[in-house]
Order: sequence, then C-alpha cells, then structure tokens
Amino acid sequence: MSVVFDRPHALADVSTHYCPGCFHGIIHRLVAECIDELGIEGKTIGIAPVGCSVLAYNYFNCDMIQAAHGRAPAVATGVKRANPDKVVFTYQGDGDLAAIGTAETVHAATRGENITVIFVNNAIYGMTGGQMAPTTLPGQITQTTPFGRDVKEAGNPIRVCELLSSLDGPALLQRVTCDTVPHIRDARKAILKGFQNQLEGKGFSLIEVVSTCPTNWGLSPVKAIEWLRQNMLPYYPLGVYKEVK
Repeated sequence: MSVVFDRPHALADVSTHYCPGCFHGIIHRLVAECIDELGIEGKTIGIAPVGCSVLAYNYFNCDMIQAAHGRAPAVATGVKRANPDKVVFTYQGDGDLAAIGTAETVHAATRGENITVIFVNNAIYGMTGGQMAPTTLPGQITQTTPFGRDVKEAGNPIRVCELLSSLDGPALLQRVTCDTVPHIRDARKAILKGFQNQLEGKGFSLIEVVSTCPTNWGLSPVKAIEWLRQNMLPYYPLGVYKEVK
C-alpha cells in the first residue's frame, strides 16, 4: 500500500502546545512541506521570537534561533548576511511583528533583505493573555479593551501588507488564511513562493496568514472560524499586495 499522506520530514514528530482550533499547527505543517519540497532542510535556519511561536524550535527539524521580542527580522538579517547560502525565515505573530518589532519589520523590508517572513495575524496578543494588539479590530473586545477597541483612543488597526506595499524593497507581500482547504492550498503556494524568492535572490518576502485565536476570543474552534470570516477577512482582505516577477 502506498502512502498518500504523511508528516513532513521537516516537521518534528511531537505534539504541539497550541490551543484547539488555532491555525499555528496548520501553518507549521505548510512551512515544513515547503522546506521538504525544496529540499532545503539542511540549509534552513528559522528565527522564532516571543509569542505563541516562542517554542517553534520544538517543531521544526531545521536549525532554529530564539530572538528577543520583535527582533526576529534583525536577527534574520544578521544570519542571512553572515551565511548568504542559507535559507532564513522568521515566524512571527502580530503582537510581535506589528508592535514591538515594527521598526525591524519595516527596515528589513525597505532594505529588501533576502529573507522570508511568516506573519500570523490573529488580531490579539495570544501567549500573554489576550491583550489588544496593533491588529485588533475596531470594537473588538480584549483583556485591555473590555468595551471594545476605541479607535479614538487606541487608533486604527495596522494592515501590514498594505503598509509595506508602499516600500520599494519587498519582493512579495501576500495575505492568506487557512479556514478552508482551498485557502490552505493558497497559503502553501504563497509560502513556497516566499522561499523560492529567497533562493532566487529576489529579496524580502512576507506572507501574512490571517488566523484564529479561539481561547482569547472566547469562542469554540468552529465559532472562531466563523468570526474570522465575518470580521477579520473584510478588514484584512486576502490577496497579493506586491510581487516582483
């Protein structure tokens, strides 16, 4: 009997700590599948900063480096420049990439650093208890916005792909999600393209994955996906925001 579906070799054979219904597990698998397809496990270095992805080094069979909160693009820049033959990716959440790490993200993008960024946007601080993030939607209830995000006080959410699309450096800026099988396939293609761009020396690629956070949203996994479709996708439309052919 032939095997038609198996765990990617680049994905460690361990249980994850992620909550039921969270997309991190799916995204991890997609990253690992792309590493396998390109045959780059032995030359890949992942950078995981603080956040729900803080333990990502337990789940990938490639080399991994732990970075300080928000500093993954800066660390990735140093690693890639010192080892230009390696494939370097960061795996970051919105509380990390779009808050304390905003400067690192913007400047790595505008310099066109030849790295691949996997950005998971679930509109909330997940690991630290559900506080408002830069991506929290207007009116969204969090631990620090119990009456909903008031844009008059907290400002508007940051749309990262749209923000970076004004820069000349990025080679790829694409927003995807993992709520359906077709969308998961699209996400895989985007991640694969992000790695291929690096192999071809095209520069900075960022793939934003709109994700759920059932625990901190206070919803079941099924209801969280419904909330994502009804609220997040209208505010964070899927698509390619910039691509250098």
